[in-house]
Amino acid sequence: MSRKLVLLRDHGGHERNDDASRPAVRVVLADGHALARAGFRALLEDEAHISVVGEASDGEGAIAVAREQRPDVVLVDLALPGLGAVETTRRLPAEATCRVLLLTSSEDDERNIPALRAGASGLLLKDTEPAELVRAVDVVAGGDALLSPGLTRRVIAEFAARPEPRIPADDSARGLTTREAEVVSLVALGLTNDEIAQRLVVSPATARTHVSRAMGKIHARDRAQLVVFAYQTGLVARPLAPAHV
Repeated sequence: MSRKLVLLRDHGGHERNDDASRPAVRVVLADGHALARAGFRALLEDEAHISVVGEASDGEGAIAVAREQRPDVVLVDLALPGLGAVETTRRLPAEATCRVLLLTSSEDDERNIPALRAGASGLLLKDTEPAELVRAVDVVAGGDALLSPGLTRRVIAEFAARPEPRIPADDSARGLTTREAEVVSLVALGLTNDEIAQRLVVSPATARTHVSRAMGKIHARDRAQLVVFAYQTGLVARPLAPAHV
C-alpha cells in the first residue's frame, strides 16, 4: 500500500472508520464494458459512505449523466469510447462541477500525461488493489490529487526530460508570494499539506491556506494543475530523477 495514499486520505494521520458520520460520496462510472462497471459498482457500494449514482458507456454519456446527477467523482476508463477519456476529462469539471479519477492499463500509455493536463485529479493503474481504489475515490472527492507511485515516477520523468521551460517562472508566477511559490514547488514534489506544514514549520491550516491562495491566483482547479504549473513554469526546475522518487 502506498504511504501517500494513506496520508492523502486522512490529514490527521489516523484511519477513518466512522463511515456513518461521513458525508456520502457520489460517484459516476464511465467505462465501455458493462462487466467492468458492474465490478466497480459492487466494490464501491460495499462502502457505506459511497453511492454510485450513474453509469455511462462512452464519453458523451458520461458528461450527460454527470450533468444530471452532479457527482463528486467520475471514475473514467482511459480507453473510454466516444469522445475519449482526455476530452471527457477536459469537459467534465467545467460542465458538471465534478472531479475525475482515471484508471489506466499501463504506465506507458501515451494518454496519461494529456489526461492530467486536461484536469484529472487522480490517475491509477487498473491493477490497483480494491482498497486503494476506495481510498483514491475518497482522496479525490476531498479535493486532493492522487497518482499511484509508478505513475508519479513516470510524470516526473516526463517533465525532467523536457527542455528548459519557455515561460520564465518570475514572469508567469509573479502574482505568487515567495512562500506561495515555495508551497507550490512542494506540492509538485508530492508533499501533502501536513508534510508541507512540517517542512516549513507552520500549522496545517496555514499550509492549506497557502495552497488555496496559490490555486486561486493561477486559476488551478486542483492540486494536479498546481503540479503541472510548477514544472511548466520552472518553479521546480530540477525535478528529482525517477530512481530517487
